[in-house]
Amino acid sequence: MAGIGFQLRKILAKDTYGATLRAYLYAGMISSGPWALSILSVMVIGLLSLGALVPALEVRQFLISVTYLMASSLIFTGGWQLFFTRYISDRLFEQRDDTVMPNLLGILLLITVTASAMALISIVFLFQGTTWLYGVLMFSNFVVLCNLWIVIIFLSGMKAYNRILLTMLLGYSVMIGASLLLDQWKVYGLLSALLIGHATLLFVFLAEILRLYPSGKLVSFEFLKSTRLYFSLIMTGLLYNFGIWIDKFIFWFNPETSHQVIGPLRGSLLYDLPIFLAYLAIILGMAVFLVKIETDFAEWYEKLFNAVRDGGTLSYIHHARDEMTGAIREGLFAICKIQAVTIVVLLIFAPNILDWLGISRYHLPLFYIDVVGVSIQVVFMALLNVFFYLDKRTIVLSLCALFVVLNAGLTLLSQQLGPLYFGYGFTLSLLVCALVALYQLSKTLDSLVYSTFMLRTD
Repeated sequence: MAGIGFQLRKILAKDTYGATLRAYLYAGMISSGPWALSILSVMVIGLLSLGALVPALEVRQFLISVTYLMASSLIFTGGWQLFFTRYISDRLFEQRDDTVMPNLLGILLLITVTASAMALISIVFLFQGTTWLYGVLMFSNFVVLCNLWIVIIFLSGMKAYNRILLTMLLGYSVMIGASLLLDQWKVYGLLSALLIGHATLLFVFLAEILRLYPSGKLVSFEFLKSTRLYFSLIMTGLLYNFGIWIDKFIFWFNPETSHQVIGPLRGSLLYDLPIFLAYLAIILGMAVFLVKIETDFAEWYEKLFNAVRDGGTLSYIHHARDEMTGAIREGLFAICKIQAVTIVVLLIFAPNILDWLGISRYHLPLFYIDVVGVSIQVVFMALLNVFFYLDKRTIVLSLCALFVVLNAGLTLLSQQLGPLYFGYGFTLSLLVCALVALYQLSKTLDSLVYSTFMLRTD
């Protein structure tokens, strides 16, 4: 996203330990802050509620409801997030900042209408066995989350990382505080707290974007023009998010690995907890990924294509290509190092962590393989990001489609093989996709200069 690379380089230019720490903190907030804090907040709410007035069953109903809200909202908006990020980046590159806010309000209006329609149909036809209040809260949370995921793409363009951190802490503190005040209403109170917290984040961030990108126009749908639409990006975002969740859906809707929790929502007690805990292990890796990609790599990428546009010498173009390749290699190596250290630490302390959280050690084998899987996912995401920089949208789309097929197929196979193999479908599918992506990237970089000058590639 336009802006973050410049901001990270500006912070790192001070060349101090404090500046480096601030850069990685900023990158961590942008890359994983919202969903990481969301997971932590929901876990805290669950733990606090168990010790208060809420029965364990209703806490479980709340956690499953939140999981489905996250999954459905991310899948529903995944394509629009990716496409709209590209649209906004292009407009900022053109220095048309006044188009940002009208088009943001336009896509939020579109998302609100379509998400409301989908949620209403789902509640009417699927949630007939639940109360009307539960349906209203699920409807409201889904619409707010869909809008929040769109607004969050602007975080990387905001220079005030202290304000971003304070806003996130405010939103999730409000969520936890509201849960303590409303827990007497059990699952309804907890879902209301979730709604209040995410709505706070949505409107505070929206106010900040309005301040940064003022415009005399209220709403615009320019992003829907055929010349602006990138259907490959829409499909890529949809398939990537679907690939992330498809193994969970397979476990949820297999009667042998799940049980009914509330209304039509099912959960897999064995499979759910380890994977969501494992996702907290990639925060450092995501921060390293963003810093390396948006500084060293992005800098040489700009030099390379500026040289191409401005008539640089062929020797310099080859030199810039080699430096960019080296930056990719160093970035991937840095990600692998930090995730390897994270895996080792969690292998050592995982039993104590599960004991502290009150989770059975029966989940340990699945937790271990999930930690490896999400660590590979960071590498896969870094590779996809490089392809996006190079505008190789067809390659990214094919990789995401491969991920969906492999994750679904291998997860079904793991269920046939038994509990000892649970989680291997998710991890192996990411490993195969990461290796294929590395091979494709090697081929792309080898022919980059030729394809830049001689071919019209996607």
